[in-house]
Amino acid sequence: MSDEGVTRSTTDSTKRHTVSWRRRDWLVGYAFVAPTVLGSVILVLVPLCAVIWFSLNDWNVLASTFKFVGLDNYTKLAADPLFHSSIRASLVFSAGLVTFNVTLALGLAVLLNQKLPGTTAFRTFFFSPVVVSLVAWSVVWGFMLQLDGGINGFLAMLGIDGPNWLRNGPTAMIAVIVVQVFKNVGLNMILFLAALQGVPQELYEAAQIDRAGPWRQFRSITVPMISPTLLLVTIITVIGSLEVFAQISVLTKGGPGTATNVLVYFLYQQGFQYHKFGYASAIGVVLFVIVLLLTLLQWQSRKKWVHDEV
Repeated sequence: MSDEGVTRSTTDSTKRHTVSWRRRDWLVGYAFVAPTVLGSVILVLVPLCAVIWFSLNDWNVLASTFKFVGLDNYTKLAADPLFHSSIRASLVFSAGLVTFNVTLALGLAVLLNQKLPGTTAFRTFFFSPVVVSLVAWSVVWGFMLQLDGGINGFLAMLGIDGPNWLRNGPTAMIAVIVVQVFKNVGLNMILFLAALQGVPQELYEAAQIDRAGPWRQFRSITVPMISPTLLLVTIITVIGSLEVFAQISVLTKGGPGTATNVLVYFLYQQGFQYHKFGYASAIGVVLFVIVLLLTLLQWQSRKKWVHDEV
C-alpha cells in the first residue's frame, strides 16, 4: 500500500474515532439530563396541560358532569366579585411580604456581616423557623394571636389593649404577613449574608479613603455588588407570596369576610369545598399567568439595576 493510502486510512480511522467519541459524549450528556427533563415533563408540563384542559370544561364531581364549555369559566371569573377580592388580597399580601421580608433579611445580613459577638446564636435564632413545619408554625402563632393569647397578654403588661388580631380585616392581613415574614426571613438572610461576604473589602477601603460614609458605601458598593442575589431573593419571595395557602387555612380561613381570601385559598374553596374543578382550574391558569408575568417583568428589569448585566 502506498504512503498516500496509509495516510488516508489513518485519517479516516481518526475521524471515525472522533465521531465515536463525540457520539459517546452526547449520549452521556443526554443520560445526565434525561431524569430532569423527564421529571419536568411528567410533573410540570403534563399537569399544566391537564389544568388548562380542565379549565375549558364544566367539571362537577358531585353532579358527575364533565362538559366542554370553552372560555365560559374565564368569563365567569371576570364577573366574579369574589375573584376580584382574592386578587386584591393576594396583591396586598405579596406587596407586604416582599417589602418586609427582603428589607428585614438584608438588614439582618448586614448586621451579621459585622462579625459582632453572638452572631452564631443570632443566625441560628432567625434561621431555625425555616426548618420548622409550616403548619406547626402557623398553629402556634394562631394561639398567640388570639384575643386572650400571648401577644395581647404581653401588650396588657404594657397597658395596651390589644385587638382581636385574626378577626379584624386590616390586622388579620398584617398578622398573616408577619407570620410568613418570620417563617422565611432566615433563608433570605443567609443568601444575603453569603453575597455580602463575597464583596471585595478593597472597595470599602477605597471608599473610606474618599471619605464616603456608611450609607454612601451601602448604596454605591453593597447594593450593586449583591444585586444578583437581590434579584434572586425578590423573585423567589414574590412567587412564594402568591402561592401562600397553609397559613391562611390555619389562621383565618380566608376571613374575616374576604380580607385574607388570597387566590390560592379561593382556588381551594372552589375546587375542594364546592367541587367545581373546572372553575378552580381556570383560577389556577390565571395564577400561573400572573406569576409568569411578574417573573418575566422582574427578569427583564434586571438590565437596569443588576450589576454586571448587559
